[in-house]
Amino acid sequence: MIYLFAGDDAKRKILNYEKFLESQKEVEIFTLNKNDFDKNTLENFYSGSGLFFTKCVVVLKNVFENEEYKDFVLEKLPLMAESPNIFVVIEGKLNKPVLDDFRKARAELNIFELTKDQKEKFNNFLVSNAFADKNKSALWINFRLAMDKGVGMEELIGVLFWKAKDMILKKNFSKFKKEELNIIANKLSYLLPEARSGGRDAEAVFERFLIEVF
Repeated sequence: MIYLFAGDDAKRKILNYEKFLESQKEVEIFTLNKNDFDKNTLENFYSGSGLFFTKCVVVLKNVFENEEYKDFVLEKLPLMAESPNIFVVIEGKLNKPVLDDFRKARAELNIFELTKDQKEKFNNFLVSNAFADKNKSALWINFRLAMDKGVGMEELIGVLFWKAKDMILKKNFSKFKKEELNIIANKLSYLLPEARSGGRDAEAVFERFLIEVF
């Protein structure tokens, strides 16, 4: 059986996922995320039971951020559905073709989307303004608020890139030198693509960038 927990409402998604895990009594739980995902390991889980347990729960967490892993998992959904083990997939917002693949595999879909009002409650410019003011604590707090509200990292990186370029254009060098702003803008332009191509945790990479930017 396959259970999918997806969507950009992170709080409700994780809450319901945790409730589901609590319902799995006396069952071994194994987790594979995008940083330690291994195709052979997954194949071992859906092809049979383990040596020391008859049934287990296998959690695949944010694996789809790696395109190769996503394609592999989607291809193997029918085999996972027939396995005696339970597979739980946790992802962000997924498009219709991917959701249709899960439906074809008879997965239980648990989709949690933020409403339009919820998405609009966070002002992305709070992040860019904190950056321009070189206010490390405000930058960090607003970044975490944005993540909690399901704001995409692409949006935040985009607004930071714009702010750096805008400061250069307006010759606003009170907090950063021109050379520093050019370096920051350059790093932002390839931060996510480089992280994802290397199979690294994109959010962790962005967090580290924000910590080190000052």
